[in-house]
Amino acid sequence: MYDYLIVGAGLFGATLAYEAKQKGKSVLVIDRRDHIAGNAYCKDVEGIPVHWYGAHIFHTSDKRVWDFVNRFAEFNNYINSPVAVYKDELYNLPFNMNTFSRLWNIRTPQEAKDIIAAQIAKEGITEPANLEEQAISMVGRDVFEKLVKGYTEKQWGRDCKDLPASIIRRLPLRFTYDNNYFNDRYQGIPTEGYTAMVERMLEGVEVTLGVDYLKDRDRCNAMAYKVIYTGAIDEFYDYCYGNLAYRKVTFEHEVLDIDNFQGNAVVNYTEREIPYTRIIEHKHFVFGKQPKTVISKEYPTEWKPGEEPYYPVGDDANRALYAKYRELADKDTKVIFGGRLGEYRYYDMDKVILSAFALCEKEGLL
Repeated sequence: MYDYLIVGAGLFGATLAYEAKQKGKSVLVIDRRDHIAGNAYCKDVEGIPVHWYGAHIFHTSDKRVWDFVNRFAEFNNYINSPVAVYKDELYNLPFNMNTFSRLWNIRTPQEAKDIIAAQIAKEGITEPANLEEQAISMVGRDVFEKLVKGYTEKQWGRDCKDLPASIIRRLPLRFTYDNNYFNDRYQGIPTEGYTAMVERMLEGVEVTLGVDYLKDRDRCNAMAYKVIYTGAIDEFYDYCYGNLAYRKVTFEHEVLDIDNFQGNAVVNYTEREIPYTRIIEHKHFVFGKQPKTVISKEYPTEWKPGEEPYYPVGDDANRALYAKYRELADKDTKVIFGGRLGEYRYYDMDKVILSAFALCEKEGLL
């Protein structure tokens, strides 16, 4: 009997496994995929660590988390500064003075503030009824039409007028010439990629890949005193209340026989007519000098049960449905749910680790 069976070899599961091992607990980690690191998995292609399931940029303001991940990897000084393409125009992200200068041929923060305030006032939106009205009431029509509308509609597969206002809680406007997307104190990417980092986290821990827990749960449960489950909570309960809604992302990876395709790691395509939301050029995450390059186009699509879910559709109806599953989970004395799918939450990587820390403390592992 193991003390813990951990279902899922992503960041949440690897953090639990590491801390449990430090406390002398016996641990088995299983995953139905053929690799560790979950969606942060990096695959070596032409000597480039390719973020196989989409770009993962580590950023945090929590020193405890930063010190923890630096035990297992050397992080570079990558700063996320994406570029947006709208038709034949290029804009810097996040929305900052470089963006506004390009939009309106202005120079000063006050000019930008005046234009945005005038556009917001012209719309006269006091109680936003949908995402479109919410966004316009925060950033004005120009920014919305060119940089928010098409991208958001591709991401969610719906017109902005048909999306709830709650999806966009904030659209930060920065009145400085600063293209750093994140405001966090610490930021970077492991120089060897995330797979190597998670591999070090799991050093000395028994790991078995290609195991589908849900197809053999009785045998798996019999192997351990406690189960940490990081898969989808609705799938665990055989969708007994119906399935939660997720969005899925399809990736189209391509090796190009040139050394530099787009000059930036992340380029967003914000017009609705282009089917992908962005192109990632992976070598720029690690300042690569390889003679070839690898790009990935990202296509958000509707998710169906049986497919890999990526991020939850966190509207009121789905939160209410999750609460019903959570009630079932809270009664389970053996299985503990955690992580992005187990908690039905869109987590940044540092928040995944913080959530794992919280469970470790509850379990007496920290």
